[in-house]
Amino acid sequence: MEIPDKEECFKIIKNNNMMDHIIKHSTTVSKVAYCLTINLKKTFPALNIELARSAALLHDITKTQSFKTGEKHSETGGRLLKELGFPEIGDIIRQHVFLDKYIDTPPVTEAEIINYSDKRVLHDQVVPLDERLDYIYKRYVTNKEFIKHFDFMKKNTYMLEKKIFTFLDFKPEDLAGLI
Repeated sequence: MEIPDKEECFKIIKNNNMMDHIIKHSTTVSKVAYCLTINLKKTFPALNIELARSAALLHDITKTQSFKTGEKHSETGGRLLKELGFPEIGDIIRQHVFLDKYIDTPPVTEAEIINYSDKRVLHDQVVPLDERLDYIYKRYVTNKEFIKHFDFMKKNTYMLEKKIFTFLDFKPEDLAGLI
């Protein structure tokens, strides 16, 4: 499995002209993902810390261009990373908005960690899940179809939080202080 290191991730970010505020958001998501992965690895040794860290850094790689094109940045970002030779990273990026499957039983996967980490970071701050979901709703839910998708995502994100924190020795409200 090929995983871009931090330096290569930032080259990819630069080549894709990510806006500064998206880079800051992605850097914080990466810190959250690292914290969760390093602590979950005690229970799930198969977790790959570098895979999680790099996928988190690159999860919004095509978000800047999506403002102009209206594309689904999770899909185009996933495709881009596969084209660059990082299919595992691409698969995680593709799932950072909606997971392919929401499973409430172990193990915890890198895709679940990135999906959840992104839902805990508002701009570049770690915030409670309620606050981030309220922001997502106000910013992105624009029609009845999106409401249905949002409700599905919200319900499953709370389930994911419960699943992840079952295996940690700290609570969701402690996360910001650990970053």
